[in-house]
Amino acid sequence: MKISMIAAIAENNVIGKNNDMIWHLPDDMQYFMQKTTGHHVIMGRKNFESLPPKYRPLPNRTNIIITRQDDYEAEGALVVNSLEEALEIAEKNGENEAFIIGGGQIYNLGLGVAHIMYLTEIHEVFEGDAYFPEFDKLKWKEVERLPHPVDHKHKYPFDFVLYKRA
Repeated sequence: MKISMIAAIAENNVIGKNNDMIWHLPDDMQYFMQKTTGHHVIMGRKNFESLPPKYRPLPNRTNIIITRQDDYEAEGALVVNSLEEALEIAEKNGENEAFIIGGGQIYNLGLGVAHIMYLTEIHEVFEGDAYFPEFDKLKWKEVERLPHPVDHKHKYPFDFVLYKRA
């Protein structure tokens, strides 16, 4: 099973503020949906709770929430206490590519085990309180970069970048 991480990150590695997204990039949301639909998505409790209620759990995906809270329940989602447990569930279910979708603490855990990173690199600096972890570019090979310019729906330019572990 491939383990992938998918995130939109600013130039300063910011991924969010006050448990919310800072930017509005419809094509990035479409990309996220296209990549993760039909797969297991693994996220932290705060990330799950930041989703708008109408998208909770994320439709057409097996949602797995990691939390330290033993009594946490989320309708329509599986709740576990570790990344290892989440990955075991995905593997037992025959998943071919499990996606780690955030937040910052969960990305930090995933960095050591992920095979692929789908990063939307936004060409802007933002203030935030959640960050994607720094990663050693020597341990990851950029295999694809698709630029996306500013347009009437996108205030910031960004690139869809695919990294594979070297």
